[in-house]
Amino acid sequence: MHETFAFDETDRKIVEQLRQNGRATNQQIAESLKLIASTVSTRIRRMEEAGVLRVVAVSDFAVHDYHVLIHLAVEVSGRPALEVAEELADFREVFAAHLVTGRYEISLLLALRDMEELSPLITEKLSQVSGVRSMTPAIGLDIVKYGLDTAPIDRKRLV
Repeated sequence: MHETFAFDETDRKIVEQLRQNGRATNQQIAESLKLIASTVSTRIRRMEEAGVLRVVAVSDFAVHDYHVLIHLAVEVSGRPALEVAEELADFREVFAAHLVTGRYEISLLLALRDMEELSPLITEKLSQVSGVRSMTPAIGLDIVKYGLDTAPIDRKRLV
């Protein structure tokens, strides 16, 4: 959570309403919480301006012709892992990049249109990033859970 912003119970309830229905109007949220619409509007705007709330649309990968999900563990050598992760995150195929503990320093989640994209992506693109020592891919067989109920908005908010 942002250091200068503290959620109160009303903020939490507003966010919960938006999680349930991202298209809910301020009036609908206000009615369900026994508030007035201007209060809801002001609080949403305040949370957005503080950088602790962003309302987004999420669509299915397959709708955009992405049919292969890959987890890629990346071992780093000779360069700070954060720098390597930031460079890897710039590739369009990377939809999530995390610094992690353990044998590997970076965990990437990749979305590909088909398996034929994997080899050139690894050999011609990702492996060319300075500091990448090794990569271990794991193919996603099925999505058991993909939840966005609570997530960091950007890496600068993580402690």
